[in-house]
Formats: sequence, structure tokens, C-alpha cells
Amino acid sequence: MIAKLDGEERALALRNLPEWAPVQDPDGIRRLFTFKDFNAAFGFMTRVALLAEKADHHPEWSNVYNRVDILLTSHDAGGLSRRDIELAAQIDALS
Repeated sequence: MIAKLDGEERALALRNLPEWAPVQDPDGIRRLFTFKDFNAAFGFMTRVALLAEKADHHPEWSNVYNRVDILLTSHDAGGLSRRDIELAAQIDALS
């Protein structure tokens, strides 16, 4: 089973993800990405989808025109886990 990060682990992990903001309900992290247009946003979503599928860890997200809003949480852990942090770092590398 995946473990939820405790306060110290969470703070340390988020130092390396300055663009991601903590959220409480559900317990996780969120980032809003803005692109030139819909095509760029959708291409980004496609690349994220491939990463997520490979990791078997899927984001909660939405897309409106050139914006992609991503929320990462681990439902089976009851909140933010190492899997979320790893996927967030991979997503940042794409943007």
C-alpha cells in the first residue's frame, strides 16, 4: 500500500516543486498550466497521459482552451504520497 506523506516529508518534497500548491480537499497538490493555444494544451495533456499510464497513477484534471488544471492525490493512501511527488516532477519536466 502507498503511504501518505507526513508533514516533514511533505514540506521537503514541495520545496522541489515550487509551482505546485497544496490543497486540502482532497489532500494533494495542484498546478495550473497555461499554453499558447488549445493545441499546445492538448498536446501537453497527451504527454502527461502517457506518463500517468506508465506510472499507473492518474491525475484529476481539466482543460479549458489553453489552460490545464492538474490535481494530484493518492486516493488509496488518503492523500499526498511519493507517487504524486514523482509524477509532479515528471510533469514539470514536460512543461
